[in-house]
Amino acid sequence: MNISLSHRLKKLPPYLFSELGYLKEEIQKQGKDVIDLGVGDPDLPTPEPIVKQLCVQARKKENQFYSSPRGLFELRQAISEWYRKRFNIFLDPETEVLPLIGSKEGIAHLPLAFLNPQDLTLVPDPAYPPYRTGTILAGGIPYSLPLLRENRFLPALNKIRKEIAQRAKILFLNYPNNPTSAFAPADFLKEVVEFAKRYEIIVCYDNAYSEIYFDNLRPGSFLEIKGAKDVGVEFHSLSKTYNMSGWRIGWVCGNREVIEALAKVKSNIDSGLFLAIQRAGIVALSLENKKEREVYKRRRDVMLEGLRSLGFEVEEAKATFYLWVHLPKNFTSSLEFSQKLLKEQGVMVTPGVGFGEYGEGYFRVALTVSESRLKEAIERIRLF
Repeated sequence: MNISLSHRLKKLPPYLFSELGYLKEEIQKQGKDVIDLGVGDPDLPTPEPIVKQLCVQARKKENQFYSSPRGLFELRQAISEWYRKRFNIFLDPETEVLPLIGSKEGIAHLPLAFLNPQDLTLVPDPAYPPYRTGTILAGGIPYSLPLLRENRFLPALNKIRKEIAQRAKILFLNYPNNPTSAFAPADFLKEVVEFAKRYEIIVCYDNAYSEIYFDNLRPGSFLEIKGAKDVGVEFHSLSKTYNMSGWRIGWVCGNREVIEALAKVKSNIDSGLFLAIQRAGIVALSLENKKEREVYKRRRDVMLEGLRSLGFEVEEAKATFYLWVHLPKNFTSSLEFSQKLLKEQGVMVTPGVGFGEYGEGYFRVALTVSESRLKEAIERIRLF
């Protein structure tokens, strides 16, 4: 039988994270120890109060049925209250909040609600891959916005041609940024709102790393900007903040029309979040994650000092648990560098090109292993 893939699936770029994962498995099968600084999956445990709540709620019969497509009202209330306390933003839990099976799911599905074939989305480059792949799977065309060091890794909206902006339906943004760790100042976000209003573009702002920050530089929310709710939505997740990446729970909030459209898509695709996880998520939103920030700050300092002592040029990292590192001068390919480092020294990092064309020349380090393992990684890289 000849099984033919769809044109959309064929258009997807290679998922380098998976390819490197296969290489890692091969090396481990040979009995070699691998220090994985590639995938941004927190190694810290989920806080115990959250786990306890899940265990209690999972045993209750009433939580073992389908969830409402819009999620528990109590969870939406808790999200609204968290936004009020954290950002001084008031959200209507009935119409302006939608729980998701992780923010990645919502980000990838949102283009299905708004794109017709050949419509454009404006996608930062480098960026989290689902912005681009979600566009392609919906039949749209991703248009790259270079994130360059000389522009503080912010897209130059004023350089987007008018005919491109007029064709665009969605603008994806993510700050604090994965992979560059860059911040978005308020004046830039005001420019985003003006740009979106001018061209009637939906802003999808990914704020998954707002709670992983250092040096008292506390990130804000896109929705704090006047008029932001008129043009867009913000995605958030419990994955990074509370070490719940495997739980798959997040949300989108903001513009009620956008949320209504995404809810309609989701009602035809999934059957909602496990109710016990939603109730555990309510507990999570009542907790502080200061200890996690302190752990990541120490790890950041260890890795920054270590890499710089070896001559690497590393971008300043005031948020996220990533470091964005320039390739050494004897390498021009980030994929080649990553593969060689993994094969020869058992240290896994993510090639910058995996995040887009403009990620070439860099590699990303995830601070998701212990300080002792980071120090060992530095020593292995020293021998590389």
